[in-house]
Amino acid sequence: MQASTHLIEGNLGFDLSKRRELACCGEVRERNLTLNRNLCFGSGSICSGLRSSAVPMGAELARARNGIETVVRSSVKSRSVKAQVSAAGGDVEDLTPINPQGKSSGIVLPFVGVACLGAILFGYHLGVVNGALEYLSKDLGIAENTVLQGWVVSTLLAGATVGSFTGGALADKFGRTRTFQLDAIPLIIGAVLTATAQTVQTMIIGRLLAGIGIGISSAIVPLYISEISPTEIRGALGSINQLFICIGILAALVAGLPLARNPLWWRTMFGIAAVPSILLALGMAFSPESPRWLFQQGKIPEAEKSIRTLYGKERVAEVMYELRTAGQGSTEQEARWFDLFSSRYWKVVSVGAALFLFQQLAGINAVVYYSTAVFRSAGIASDVAASALVGASNVFGTAIASSLMDRQGRKSLLITSFAGMAASMLVLSLSFTWKVLAPYSGTLAVVGTVLYVLSFSLGAGPVPALLLPEIFASRIRAKAVALSLGMHWISNFVIGLCFLSVVNKFGISSVYLGFAGVCLLAVLYIAGNVVETKGRSLEEIELALNPVT
Repeated sequence: MQASTHLIEGNLGFDLSKRRELACCGEVRERNLTLNRNLCFGSGSICSGLRSSAVPMGAELARARNGIETVVRSSVKSRSVKAQVSAAGGDVEDLTPINPQGKSSGIVLPFVGVACLGAILFGYHLGVVNGALEYLSKDLGIAENTVLQGWVVSTLLAGATVGSFTGGALADKFGRTRTFQLDAIPLIIGAVLTATAQTVQTMIIGRLLAGIGIGISSAIVPLYISEISPTEIRGALGSINQLFICIGILAALVAGLPLARNPLWWRTMFGIAAVPSILLALGMAFSPESPRWLFQQGKIPEAEKSIRTLYGKERVAEVMYELRTAGQGSTEQEARWFDLFSSRYWKVVSVGAALFLFQQLAGINAVVYYSTAVFRSAGIASDVAASALVGASNVFGTAIASSLMDRQGRKSLLITSFAGMAASMLVLSLSFTWKVLAPYSGTLAVVGTVLYVLSFSLGAGPVPALLLPEIFASRIRAKAVALSLGMHWISNFVIGLCFLSVVNKFGISSVYLGFAGVCLLAVLYIAGNVVETKGRSLEEIELALNPVT
């Protein structure tokens, strides 16, 4: 019997307790058996020492063995978190992920689907004005006023900038699901105002409110998805966010088809957006809160209930272990905005902001917004067909990225994506300057644009919104994601405002060549600064980038 005791002690390192409760250090205790495993971390090594006391075994151990078999199956594998954090900011090496064995009884997909209603609204509001602007301008009497037309378009982006910064604070204060419900308010009011507007002032106010709504959505949709998704499929589920944004844009294009027959159809186009907004609010009333947010708020029973809903009761102990390990020794208060710029967090926060800056400076929105004009100048007869091809390429590429995210990894997809975008921009630039290519300029314009959008959708589009919630510590996650997305909306607004002026001054070929240069800089930056997060839980990544000392 003593030999059996030592066998269990050496292989499991568990403490069995009367309550079979996992403590922060991973111990499980039993009234009559105490087995301690002490871990000490230093210089990337793990030192362990075991200590046991002789105890009577008998029927008590037999009962205990049955009680801990479920915990043993998921915990007997190595939980080594072997992280080497370099002085420059900390790459992650050899983190062993905690993956469940067997089929989970939890459900995640329906709640991801509810959250993605926010992504659909994001894409829809971005694309709906494209086909409707000409008709609403005539109806509201601003057909000859390009300045007011510009305000109708750009006010959405200004509102989104405000919303993206607000979303993080709201998500930290009220929780993720409640913030989604609050977000539905400006989305619904904005849709109603734009659909019923009789003056341009009302239209602009409606667009501003809708912009605030999609700005909040842009921050909390990827945040919520990353926090409720199992580690092994988090990449695939996270990239669905970008896929539904693309679907929203396509939905806006399809919604505009009746405009040619019914000039007042633009009001219906804007009003349709209220439907998914209402569904989002209702759906979040039945969706579980993020277990990580609940744990940070000290709501342990609620966190365990959320885990049971999402992953199944068999994974409650495992996920709670991860949450406690990540929070071990931390009694810090919720981060303030100024904390993001401290030496402790600035490097990882700057990576998030830089990824969205590169995403926009690489020219994606300029290519999409003005693809019709580019095709027209290149002699393409059907603007609608060319634009539809661009949209289909975006959806197709994003769907492919979803299947590759958890196999190829985030970093490799980013590098491949920006390299492909650079090559595509070079083809576009040369098609407008090389006289020898003049007979093929139209074909090259379409091929280059489609390849560019396809390359973008494989990595530069879906990965930043997925990667950011993964690399940010839980204490700063919501605010850091909001800050990075604020950079996205600001750069988006500036590029949309200045693109045509820059093209008129320097020529489309030079502008595209500049975009190619930005893409190459992005490849170098990502290779040197972005860490790979594939297959690692959020808590493991946090421990690696912010080790407990």
